[in-house]
Amino acid sequence: MNKLQYVLAVCAFVVFCVIWITYETPFIQAFDEVAFNTLYGNSFIAIFHYLGETKFIFAIMILVLILLWIRKQDYRLMVFVLLSIGVGYGLYQFLKRIIERPRPEIVDQFSTFSFPSGHAFHGLVYLLTISYLITLHINSKKISLIVWISAIILAVLMGFSRITEGRHFASDIVAGWLLGYSWFILCVWWLNREHRNLSEQTNKKT
Repeated sequence: MNKLQYVLAVCAFVVFCVIWITYETPFIQAFDEVAFNTLYGNSFIAIFHYLGETKFIFAIMILVLILLWIRKQDYRLMVFVLLSIGVGYGLYQFLKRIIERPRPEIVDQFSTFSFPSGHAFHGLVYLLTISYLITLHINSKKISLIVWISAIILAVLMGFSRITEGRHFASDIVAGWLLGYSWFILCVWWLNREHRNLSEQTNKKT
């Protein structure tokens, strides 16, 4: 990760905070309405919500942890996965309860809160985490680019699926993406720091 990505993560968090503060303003409400009218009822996009279900994401996380334990025994990478996906889940759930934004008014709506979108946040975080782990062991820039682009496309479709089903406002989705990216980069920063510390300790011993 380069410095630009850290700067972008900070900017993304700032924009998330701005949306948090302004989601009741006419501008954000107009944005939400346009997105709802454009995407609501799209049955193809709605399918992608299954990839962002909490049970599915945690099943993937457990599988990744098992693979890292068996094949790599890199406990720092395992903690990285637990931080990004596991602790990330707790983070957005905590924020939902702090912010308490009601969901859109539709028939049979969920009783839980809306902001930020869990599918947008958690979906982006677990896809970026998996992509990061994959590209750590790939030398081909072309394949790495395909992995990252695929992850972003899936994350976008997962986010859109919540609008097509009327479960979230578009601003919930954008906020989830912004916060998810910031959280992922923070976790990567932690991992890189831990690996640097390990290298320094190894060099001192030699």
